[in-house]
Amino acid sequence: MILGDKEILAAIAKKEIIIEPFRKKCLGTNSYDVHLGKYLARYKDHILDAKKHNEIEHFEIPKDGYVLHPNTLYLGVTEEYTETHTTVPFLEGKSSVGRLGIDIHATAGKGDVGFCNTWTLEISCTHPVRVYAGMPIGQLIYFMVAGDIKNYYNKKKNAKYNTRTIRPVESMMWKNKF
Repeated sequence: MILGDKEILAAIAKKEIIIEPFRKKCLGTNSYDVHLGKYLARYKDHILDAKKHNEIEHFEIPKDGYVLHPNTLYLGVTEEYTETHTTVPFLEGKSSVGRLGIDIHATAGKGDVGFCNTWTLEISCTHPVRVYAGMPIGQLIYFMVAGDIKNYYNKKKNAKYNTRTIRPVESMMWKNKF
């Protein structure tokens, strides 16, 4: 079951969902709009290695925007910090963003119960497009969970993305044992 606007507001009142900053005008019928933060990042190396720490370089989006180019993976970040303690958050791109040829995530659209952070976006585009800090970029949809939770994300010892940040975070795949 997906939470509707009244249920999202009730969960916020009970601190089961936290959104900072919260703007009521961003609350939709069954979702909450999130915005592109002011930082983007790119990987330093052209060839990435899943077993190694691939470093990124951060940069700030200028006031007049930044042009994204095809065949480049950009890491972005949401302006909003979120916490989800009883529901599963899903991040989807807004249709207006998709109609500009922008994808905001390759595979990481689902959060976990207990996720407490900004969202790193895996941004790609089909043709050059200018983006701006603060533009609507996606929407959070909250799904109910059946039963009790034993292993909240923010309590897991091996959780790789728990450190609060305002910048995009690179892949931590290299921390896995394989």
